[in-house]
Amino acid sequence: MNSAIKFLDLKKINSLYRHEFNQQIQLAIDSGHYILGDQCEKFEQEFAKFCNTKYSLGVANGLDALILIIRAYKELGEFFDGDEIIVPANTYIASILAVSANNLVPILVEPNIDTYNINPDLIESKITKKTKAILPVHLYGRCAEMEKINQIASKYNLKVIEDCAQAHGAIEFESNKKVGNLGNAGAFSFYPGKNLGALGDGGAITTNDDKLYQTIKALRNYGSHQKYHNLFKGFNSRLDELQAGILRVKLKYLDHDNSQRQNIAKLFIENIKNPNIICPKPSQSLTSHVWHLFVIRTKNRDELQKFLLEKFQIQTVIHYPIPPHKQQAYGELNSLNLPITEQIHREVLSLPLYPTLENQEIERIIESINHYQSH
Repeated sequence: MNSAIKFLDLKKINSLYRHEFNQQIQLAIDSGHYILGDQCEKFEQEFAKFCNTKYSLGVANGLDALILIIRAYKELGEFFDGDEIIVPANTYIASILAVSANNLVPILVEPNIDTYNINPDLIESKITKKTKAILPVHLYGRCAEMEKINQIASKYNLKVIEDCAQAHGAIEFESNKKVGNLGNAGAFSFYPGKNLGALGDGGAITTNDDKLYQTIKALRNYGSHQKYHNLFKGFNSRLDELQAGILRVKLKYLDHDNSQRQNIAKLFIENIKNPNIICPKPSQSLTSHVWHLFVIRTKNRDELQKFLLEKFQIQTVIHYPIPPHKQQAYGELNSLNLPITEQIHREVLSLPLYPTLENQEIERIIESINHYQSH
């Protein structure tokens, strides 16, 4: 009997870096400086260089990264309570939580069914006098249509805040720029399962804006640049030294790991032939999608998930079963009619895809899906 194929084998992935992790951890321990020390500063410099941005700031997690960007714009007098931010309807709830956590209003826009990202052609009709920003999400690792989004933002003088939590290293086809450098600021998550994952929570913000950088730098540290001198009512949201050291190791291998993901995705797209299955459509360029998730669609999603697990011991995950506007937390949005988003959430299933998948496991996933017959 075949051994199970895990949806994500973090132990196997991280074992590749064990020796370098141990070195970095020892450096952090020996430093005696565990918060906002040398490791965090070096990671911020290296991540800014990777994204080709002027600045990077390590924070506690990806949600905080989004919250801090929006909060900084409030402190700078750009946003006010009750203002609106346009967000994708098809996203993880964190994108929307960051808006409401700042007493702003999320305005949900349907996705393009072929990319699952926000449909730029639907944005303009949602813009009002209260609209202050567009918050595109590079969902599943695919770069959103940033050229169109930035044109709309420029026309209406809106900020663009990128949610890059699933897309570390993805590159926009038109500009050849990496995500995190395609708007006014970018928010990243380093949750362990991400393409660039820590061994715990972590996040970062990227920007080229001096004032925004200085404001967020204070906000993440109790609103202070200088100890006991508080400019703002801030937060405690800092990337710790141990996680920064781990991320410094993994950042060196990120482009290679993303390339591995792209190769596996190409094999899936070319070889999954089941007419009941809708595979993701390839991007304009290989590097514009880094395949954090490989998400297929089918009418009988739950049946397929059970089939793959029981017949072939292949683990899959549903990202995400309930759309944000149908969550109890957002009762005020429950009556929205968002049929494309709802269809996606009914039909999607994420297949295993990570750099340490072996060839025979890739083949087994493909063959298993091709054997599936919908009832």
